[in-house]
Amino acid sequence: MVFRLIAFFLLLCPLLGQSYAPGRERVPVVPREFRAAWVACVFNIDWPSKKGLGASAQQVEMRRILDKMASMRMNAIIFQVRPNADAVYRSNLEPWSHWVSGTQGNSPGYDPLAYCIQQAHARGIEVHAWFNPFRALPNSEIPTARNHVTRTHSGVIKNFKSYRWMDPSSQFTQQRALATILDVVNRYDVDGVHIDDYFYPYPDVAKNGEPKQIFPDGKTPAARRVIVDGFVQRMYRSVKQKKPWVRVGISPFGIWRPGVPAGTTASIDSYRHLSADSRKWLANGWCDYLSPQLYWRIKGPQSYTKLLSWWRAQGERPVWPGIAASRVLSSEDPGRPASEIINQVSLSRSVGRNYVGHVFWSMKSLMQNRGGVSDGLAKNFYQQAALVPPMPWISNAPPETPAVKAGKGSGGVSVAWSPVAGCSKYAVQARYGKQWVFIYATSGKSATLRGAPDAVAVSSVDRYGNTSAPAVLSRR
Repeated sequence: MVFRLIAFFLLLCPLLGQSYAPGRERVPVVPREFRAAWVACVFNIDWPSKKGLGASAQQVEMRRILDKMASMRMNAIIFQVRPNADAVYRSNLEPWSHWVSGTQGNSPGYDPLAYCIQQAHARGIEVHAWFNPFRALPNSEIPTARNHVTRTHSGVIKNFKSYRWMDPSSQFTQQRALATILDVVNRYDVDGVHIDDYFYPYPDVAKNGEPKQIFPDGKTPAARRVIVDGFVQRMYRSVKQKKPWVRVGISPFGIWRPGVPAGTTASIDSYRHLSADSRKWLANGWCDYLSPQLYWRIKGPQSYTKLLSWWRAQGERPVWPGIAASRVLSSEDPGRPASEIINQVSLSRSVGRNYVGHVFWSMKSLMQNRGGVSDGLAKNFYQQAALVPPMPWISNAPPETPAVKAGKGSGGVSVAWSPVAGCSKYAVQARYGKQWVFIYATSGKSATLRGAPDAVAVSSVDRYGNTSAPAVLSRR
């Protein structure tokens, strides 16, 4: 303890002569909102821009993505790490993904997940590792490595349309999916685990609502739902046993069943065709957040507003809708303006209950500032930074308040604090005149604030998102 105090004193030596003293001001609660985007590797949708891109070029692209997120005051990246029973990280279980190295099984020369975590955390951004649990290959044209599941365990592989799919009913398939997820949770400092809507593959659907293709396992939709339910429940419990602070998120198809809520139309019945009873997962608390893919417009037969309101009434855990920024000025939805996305973000803050947030599909459209959507978000909705909401169903004990000092520094006021055990971030607020502003959350031990704030406040933030009482310093 003595050495820690000495080290902290040395850290603060440049701040001697400081003009701030402990204050008793009432500091506003730090804003909370999940502001995330999916970053897909499959088909090089978001990152890297092409297969086989060199390591340094890949790292430049990753930094640009994270810099854009930080400049927009976003706080989470949902990064695809297992697109096709492969790995975008060093793994002893599965081969390197060809989407990053150009050839499946070949190393890209560094560990992309480790690099993403290091760079994201330095910017106060969470990393949620995104897994596709059962998809083996999108088509048979991709050359596979010797240790790819299609070659080592061909007996569990089913052909469906162009896909090669690991049979979810196979004990091996489920154990392998859980093993890859827990391997990442154990070895990497991820903030979340995320799975998407691909449980069973999407069929083509006839006009009468019947699927044109049947998954070749001889099972009924009800039997498949039992299989998927069991996997989701085991995954959630297993992650929580290893690291209870790691969030588990799921992003199912945005409509649970056609006709629900009333008037909603859909050709896909995710409950029957995909065997995904996502409403049950939310109601039973088998995830820490649900991000249904609500990619439709506010008005129409698949109303974003009606769907969001319905989803948020199905359980107590947060529902952070997936919003399709990719459909702005696209052939998927001709004429969709950026204002549609802005309005959907606004509704995500007001419709229904529980903690607010949203996830954009995908980061590429924000990087392109398609239709001015990124500028509109930064200017009108992300004026202040925000912390990711907490998880009081796991832990609600506040951490200790950090010891803080502040004084004049080059370019503004330097603020430094002592680390608090169990905390991964520190929330920095400043008051200019009568206005308190949340500056940012940082994993560091110091910050430089512009100008001469009249007061500063620093709160410690633990891995569950709980904040301490702020340490407040007022200018003398």
